[in-house]
Amino acid sequence: MSIEAPERPPVPVWDRPVRIVHWLLVPLIAAAWWTAEEEMLDWHYRAGLAVLGLVVFRLVWGVIGSSTARFSGFLRGPRAILDYLRGRSGFVLGHNPIGALSVIALLAMVALETGLGLFASDEDGLFVGPLAAFVSEDRAETFTELHEDLFDYLLILIGLHIVAILFYLVVRRHNLVKPMLTGSIPAPPGTPPMQSAGAGRFLLAAAIAGAAVLWVDSLG
Repeated sequence: MSIEAPERPPVPVWDRPVRIVHWLLVPLIAAAWWTAEEEMLDWHYRAGLAVLGLVVFRLVWGVIGSSTARFSGFLRGPRAILDYLRGRSGFVLGHNPIGALSVIALLAMVALETGLGLFASDEDGLFVGPLAAFVSEDRAETFTELHEDLFDYLLILIGLHIVAILFYLVVRRHNLVKPMLTGSIPAPPGTPPMQSAGAGRFLLAAAIAGAAVLWVDSLG
């Protein structure tokens, strides 16, 4: 007689702000690439501003947001990473220690890429980033080159992120995409669910992000 494993009920893991930011970044980064390739610089600038707003929001939300969205809730030290790699850690609600490194790397690269674009200017000076006036022409040229070159590294990180998702799906039979769509994940009975941050904190994070975008745009 076989004993069936207890059914894992779904519990909340990702709040709506995290999921919205995640999925909006996908088309916006693609749009930023396409408009740059086609030299549609006005639309490239608009895509960059939208990405800036999402990045600022996510950084603020990583401090005051829901429990699984906070950096303090998923960043782990070397020992936790080694335990996870050796299969010694238990169920983790949210980002596992390796996933946390991926999230930080991607967020940092997107933030750096967006920030460099604010100081960039094209060769003819027809398009100048809103913060380019705060640096010298040589420095703006350097930032422009870095802005162009670092996008390739961002693509590499995105590719590794997709490979990791496929690895978990095929090898570990763990679907990481579905929870990012539904907000819930099957968890062992008794697993504490995500603790929501509330509407007030969301409005605060949105206001800070919106203010940052409006301030940057006003300098252009």
